[in-house]
Amino acid sequence: MARILVRDLEDDVKERLQWRARLRGRSMEAEVRSILRDAVMAVPAEAPPLGQRWARRFTGLGLAGPVEELRGQPARPAPLLDAEVG
Repeated sequence: MARILVRDLEDDVKERLQWRARLRGRSMEAEVRSILRDAVMAVPAEAPPLGQRWARRFTGLGLAGPVEELRGQPARPAPLLDAEVG
């Protein structure tokens, strides 16, 4: 098992941890373990691929179809609309 030392913890945070631990009938150390465990388990172990994150972010904003994946292809300029620059 790993060990962690937390330095410079504010006094009021320590007091609240002690209070929270007492409410749950645990030691402060057990309470901190529980808080840390819950916090990291709430976050996915691996982030979804960037394309999936973009697709979720822009869903419902007018994208008509899937976006072509260009992995491994050279960069090319985006097609521009015929518009006068002025």
